[in-house]
Order: sequence, then structure tokens, then C-alpha cells
Amino acid sequence: MINRKKTRQVNVGGVKIGGGADVTIQSMTKVETADVGRVVSQINALEKCGCDIVRVAVKNLMDAEAVRAIKKRINIPLICDIHFDYRLALKSIAGGADKIRLNPGNMRDSDEIAAVIKAAKKARIPVRIGVNSGSVIKVRGKGNSSVLVDAALGYIKLFEDFDFRDIIISLKASDVVSTVESYRRMAKLCDYPLHLGVTAAGSYDKGIVKSSIGIGALLLDGIGDTIRVSLTGDPVEEVIAGKRILSSLGLRNFGPDVISCPTCGRCQVNLAAIVNELERKLTAYSLPLTAKRPLTIAVMGCEVNGPGEAREADIGIAAGKKSGVLFKNGKIVKRVKESDFVKEILKFIKLKADS
Repeated sequence: MINRKKTRQVNVGGVKIGGGADVTIQSMTKVETADVGRVVSQINALEKCGCDIVRVAVKNLMDAEAVRAIKKRINIPLICDIHFDYRLALKSIAGGADKIRLNPGNMRDSDEIAAVIKAAKKARIPVRIGVNSGSVIKVRGKGNSSVLVDAALGYIKLFEDFDFRDIIISLKASDVVSTVESYRRMAKLCDYPLHLGVTAAGSYDKGIVKSSIGIGALLLDGIGDTIRVSLTGDPVEEVIAGKRILSSLGLRNFGPDVISCPTCGRCQVNLAAIVNELERKLTAYSLPLTAKRPLTIAVMGCEVNGPGEAREADIGIAAGKKSGVLFKNGKIVKRVKESDFVKEILKFIKLKADS
């Protein structure tokens, strides 16, 4: 069990962050916010995939004016991402935003910040103080984590001076080491909930690696209350990655956990195709499964580790030549053809889901 750091609890549109609540998954729309139809379509796809909270970029007045219309057509909480112009925050709050994100790197006027705090307090919504290395670090080199933390602390003081503590903090750098160091420092200095992520992590393959290492290292330390995996691409992939990170650490249960071997010269079935088909079809079963632990499915390619892994799983197949032995709850049930591997597994999963 991971011993999570106790933080203050903040409510974002009915979703609790911090204070022992589940670690939530966030993503961000990647179309112009003023295009309400496309934004709503993307948000609905994200919600269906398992996104808990979504953020939109508010770069001008048209985006801010679209917030009200978007809110009417979605179910999950909406965060408005504000940079440079505090008036966009005020307009977004008036439109029903569930949270505002401000960047200490480009919004520094104390009177303008005070106006946002006053509006957020009146609307009873939280603010994320979102520090990014690209906005606050002017000189490359060592000490990046100190710069990020100092920027956040200065902003926090402004908010606390106005007796505002519905705050969430993020300290994102584009390199993993600076990101992890920043969050570890901040976790020792305050009890505000922390939003984890590695900013500008890159394309899918590279971004998954950097995000998994950075976010995973912090979660293992018990640090972090909400996460966003930043990828250059489809935001749905960000949510899927976030679910996999949390599942792998036992922090959330999103459905069956598939164990499969990397294959080698001993494998005599098309294991890669079988596993890909299985994982694709399992999405239909992921949401109804609410057991305390996920079901474990083992799909193994040969007789070396296969029988052991299959026997330890809730359901498993240890493959031989064009066929395999099916295990259920540690006992051999029957031999099945390679073409029936997925069908037999789904038959068992459906029984579990319906029971």
C-alpha cells in the first residue's frame, strides 16, 4: 500500500481533490474553445474514456464567452486555463467555470490577481496555481526546481493574504528530474493538493515514458492528488495513459489487469495480435467492474512462465502450439484453440461483470 501524503481537500465541480480522495485524471481539449460543438464532442469522448476533470484554453473573449454554452452540454467539471489577461478569468467564472488555472509566469499584477481571487471566492470555486518551467525559468542550468517552487510560494502568499485557500498547486518542467524535485520540495512546504504532470513531454512514445517515470515516482512517494499526462496528440490517449499509471500502482481500479509475456522464439501463437484484440474488447467491460481489486488476466506464450502466471491469475491461458491451456482461479479447465483465446476470456469476464 502507498502511504499518501495528507493534503487539504478541494472541491472541483463536485469532484474531490486531496484529503484522501482518489487520485483524479485530467486532460485538456485541443481545439479552439470558441468552437463549442467540437469542444463538447472532445469532452464527451474524454468523459467516456474515464476523464474526471477537463481543462480548456481561454485565450480571448470569444473563448471566455463560450464557457457558459460548453458547461450546459457536459457532465464533468470544467477548468479554464488563463494566461496574461485576468479579465478572461473573470468572464470564465461568470460563465460557470468550476476552477481557474493561473500562471505565475505571466500574471503578476497583484490588483488583477486580487480581482480573480475575489470572483473565485464569491463563486466558491478553487484556483490552480500552475507553474511551468517555460514561463518562469529564463536561464538554463541548475536550480530549476528552486525557481519553480519559489514562484509558487510567492503566489500562494498572495492568495493567503486574501484568506483564500481553495488552492491546487502544479510545478511542471519538461524534464523529469526537475519536475520530481520540485514536487518533493513543495510537498514538504505546504498541505495544498498537488496536480502532477511533466509538461511538454512530447509525442506518444516519448511522452508516455517521461510521464510514467515522473508521475509514477511521485505517486510512489505518496505525493499527488490529481494527474495529467501531457502528450502531443489525441487527449483520449492522455486519459488512457493516466488510467494505466494509477492502475499499475493500485491507486484506482479501471477494470481487468492484463499480464502478457514479451514473447520469444518459444512462442507458437500470435500473442501480440491476441493481446491487442483482448485489450481493445475489454474496454466494454472496464467501467462496470468495481471490485476492490481488478481481475487479473494472464495471456502467456509458452510453457516456461506461462503455467505459473496463468495459474496465479483469475483467468489465464498458457499457450503451446496453436492452442493453450485455460486456467480459471488456479485450476485447469480445458484446452482451447488459438482462435478461441479471446472468446473464452471474454466469456469469463462477462460472467464476472454480470454477477
